[in-house]
Amino acid sequence: MIQFDEKQYKTEVKVLNGQEIRYRAYYDMVYVEHPLDPHYQRMNIFVPEAYYLGESINGYTAETAPIFMPNQVGGYMPGDTCAPDLDRLDPTRPNTVFAALAHGYVVSVPAIRGRSLKDAEGNNIGKAPALIVDLKAAVRFLRLIAEKIPGDVEKIITNGTSAGGALSSLAGATGDHPDYLPYLEKIGAADTSDRIFAASCYCPITNLEHADMAYEWQFDGVYDFHRMHMSMSEGNRPVFSPIDGQMSEEERRVSKEEAKLFPAYVNGLDLKDENGTSLTLDENGQGTFLEYIKKQVLISAGRALDAGEDLSDKTYLTIEQGKAVGIDFSAYVSDITRMKNAPAFDALDLTSPENDEFGNEKTDLMHFTDYSQTNSTVPSAMADAQIIRMLNPMNYIGDDAAKKAGYYRIRHGSCDRDTSLAISAMLNLKLLEQRVRVDYHLPWGRPHSGDYDLPELFAWIDRICKD
Repeated sequence: MIQFDEKQYKTEVKVLNGQEIRYRAYYDMVYVEHPLDPHYQRMNIFVPEAYYLGESINGYTAETAPIFMPNQVGGYMPGDTCAPDLDRLDPTRPNTVFAALAHGYVVSVPAIRGRSLKDAEGNNIGKAPALIVDLKAAVRFLRLIAEKIPGDVEKIITNGTSAGGALSSLAGATGDHPDYLPYLEKIGAADTSDRIFAASCYCPITNLEHADMAYEWQFDGVYDFHRMHMSMSEGNRPVFSPIDGQMSEEERRVSKEEAKLFPAYVNGLDLKDENGTSLTLDENGQGTFLEYIKKQVLISAGRALDAGEDLSDKTYLTIEQGKAVGIDFSAYVSDITRMKNAPAFDALDLTSPENDEFGNEKTDLMHFTDYSQTNSTVPSAMADAQIIRMLNPMNYIGDDAAKKAGYYRIRHGSCDRDTSLAISAMLNLKLLEQRVRVDYHLPWGRPHSGDYDLPELFAWIDRICKD
């Protein structure tokens, strides 16, 4: 039986940048009965002390406070717990947990298994679908203990960045779907619901089986790449060094072939914009879907102009009377630059993080696209089709067996080069098709990152919770 003792807490006070918060901390709550890795199947829960005193924060009480559930997953690696403190990547500001508590949310931070984990016998225990299974189990645990701590379990909002953003999007699209039940039963998840209220997704690295073709469609003809290699300093701070180069002739051929696969996928989705216009691509990658992407970038540029930003150096934009009215998309893509070689995700030599994510208990690395399996340059195997399906929210948005979140917030920076802008756009459009309320935007000049606009994120949460 899963254990939780509401008396096992610490009362803590944290002061950062002149702001003080008082809260009760429940550390290291194991959220499944049969953990495969107790370190990564536990969570921290933080509750504002005000709620135990009958007080309110920003209009919330012990009964009405949303439960904010950020994950620390990146690169499909394990995501650990954390506590209110300074931000790890930006120590000049408090982290998201501190900010959420100060705003009046109950905060649950689950640790989640990832692709690198092995058990004592050397078996892989963190490959797909471990991340989404653990997050679902964590949601079920919160529902199990709903009567023991403050917070409204009908207002659970997940949050994540990159692979963590993909994880949040999956949680929102797949609530209570039976595909995940055998995995939840294996680890002894609580027999409750794993549906959530809303999903906040920063630059979600998702729809992986179509991400290569989307990437090459966007960056078609751009063959110089620029990226940063991250290492950790002795003080456990990230250190970045640049890597620049040119794609080989073979990679350029792959890029062309992948790009040609994308129109058929887009056209098969039967996407429509808010006016009912079909969004499609011709065999050359041109069409109304491209115009939709261009429109989103122009909206982003327009917001930047309205905020007083000078975009006169962006010669790919046509600006008239202070409004962004046109864009040379090829020049724009060339300006933001390519980050990844082709294929971007399912590497032909099985060297990508995503190849590692789709391994299984005995095999570390596997392909997950037909193209890369067919053209593999090393001995390889294909990941199980059902596992690939379970990691893509696009496969569940229209599935009536899934209890979808009613609200999504998707942020994908206009200069983000980790995945194509098409990935978040398609996610947005499929959600809107199912009448999910989506707050979707491509913040101008923003690279691959998350939690950079917490006041706006919290304002969105407040609106939907008080709607």
